[in-house]
Amino acid sequence: MAKFKPCNEDQLVMLPISLQDQLVPGTWEHTISELVDKHIDLSVFDARYNNDVIGATAIHPKILLKVILLAYAKGMISSRQIERACHENIIFIALSYNHAPDHSTVATFISSMQSEISSIFSDILVVCEELELLGGTHFSLDGVKLSANVSKEWSGTLDELKHKRDKLQEKLARVIAEHAQADKHPQVEIERQKKRERRFQLQVERLNTFLRDREPKRGSDGKEIQSNAVDNESVKMPTSHGVVQGYNAQALVDSKHQVILSAEAFASQDHENLAPMLESAKKNLVSIGKDPAYFEGKELTADSNYHSLNSLTVCQAEKVDAYIPDIQFRQRDPRFAEHERFKDGVHGRQRPDAKPSRFTVDDFSYDERKQIYLCPNGKELKCHARNQVNRHRTYDVYYAHAEDCTACLLRSRCLSKPDTSRRYLSIQVDTGQPNLIDLMKAKIDSEQGKKIYARRLGIVEPVFANICVHKHMDRFTLRSKCKVDVQWSLFALVHNIGKIHVFGALI
Repeated sequence: MAKFKPCNEDQLVMLPISLQDQLVPGTWEHTISELVDKHIDLSVFDARYNNDVIGATAIHPKILLKVILLAYAKGMISSRQIERACHENIIFIALSYNHAPDHSTVATFISSMQSEISSIFSDILVVCEELELLGGTHFSLDGVKLSANVSKEWSGTLDELKHKRDKLQEKLARVIAEHAQADKHPQVEIERQKKRERRFQLQVERLNTFLRDREPKRGSDGKEIQSNAVDNESVKMPTSHGVVQGYNAQALVDSKHQVILSAEAFASQDHENLAPMLESAKKNLVSIGKDPAYFEGKELTADSNYHSLNSLTVCQAEKVDAYIPDIQFRQRDPRFAEHERFKDGVHGRQRPDAKPSRFTVDDFSYDERKQIYLCPNGKELKCHARNQVNRHRTYDVYYAHAEDCTACLLRSRCLSKPDTSRRYLSIQVDTGQPNLIDLMKAKIDSEQGKKIYARRLGIVEPVFANICVHKHMDRFTLRSKCKVDVQWSLFALVHNIGKIHVFGALI
């Protein structure tokens, strides 16, 4: 019978290990170590330490920065995971010089980097520029909505949160009453009652603290929106997978090697973020020696979520050659003429008959002699107002008589709501002035526009796939916008370091 050496996995072995030898050239950890040691100005951290005369020695910021960057590159976003790696993983032990920072030190360091992260980001962009990783001709902007470290159940208007607090107080009163009868129950039941009582007490205290002297949270239209008792800077955002309580993480990407020029998390929708992202990217580029007019004449692509009059006005003011389609652009594209038949998932399958569509402007005829419109049922619509400006277009408004619409057999196809009294018809007036919205539509519908906009998918989408899927950044672990900003910027930093690792030549 064959003889084999024993396989004992429980034995402890003491080995002489050189920490420096663990950082092998060509590896992620070596690239990170070289960048932090030789290319990042760590003096920006000096102001936060005041222990030169008294106080305990602190862990050097370069150690914490190296450990955090490598952890994020490996998909570890929890500070407790990072602490464990510094105790068990020889690579992390080497990067931390065997100091093994605990999770609270790591979390505090990340949370307090608001004033230093922009300098570090610029230092890495300098390296990207030196290695010729920036193209500077085409840029793409996009965002991803990530959950915050908070539950949606703590969201609501102030009245809703007060109602929730009152309900919790009622539950707490019932639990206390049940606890008063605890002597009649076994010890396990008593412990369970104590835990419930404490949980409800903490929830009521949290809501009482939040609601004290709290003003309603207002949206961009001035109306009250839902607050959150845990992270009030986070907002509810619709996604393809449902509504999340979180932030909208944005990235502006250079086309040559997908280097991120600017990264920031917002509590707003995409169409509000183009201007601050362009401004942030300009600031970063100026810090590495670029001209403030760097984006003039350069191509910028963004999806239809960024399409708004304000966004197009910003691009015009910055002299950016923008390609931002409206939400209807695919319906005008003949290449997507048959896309409806694929919605059922089976080629050529017939969809059930749809309900009759609502009458549009084309279904109304104009009587030039009387200067009125006739509806599909032959009733008159008279002019109610002329040259009414709605956002970026000018309209003449016509309306029908209420008695004509009340008894009309076609009102279900004509009126948007059953309780609407009459039909209003808005006719666009040609003012002869160029309109940014219409100009962008013509630009996107052109053959060159289609070709340029098609590049966006291959430039910016892989960046989010790398960060959110490969590096597991699918949620934020910190609370408040300033801290979430740091975490998102660190992941953008790791992404750029990856480009340096692959395309650069650091030794």
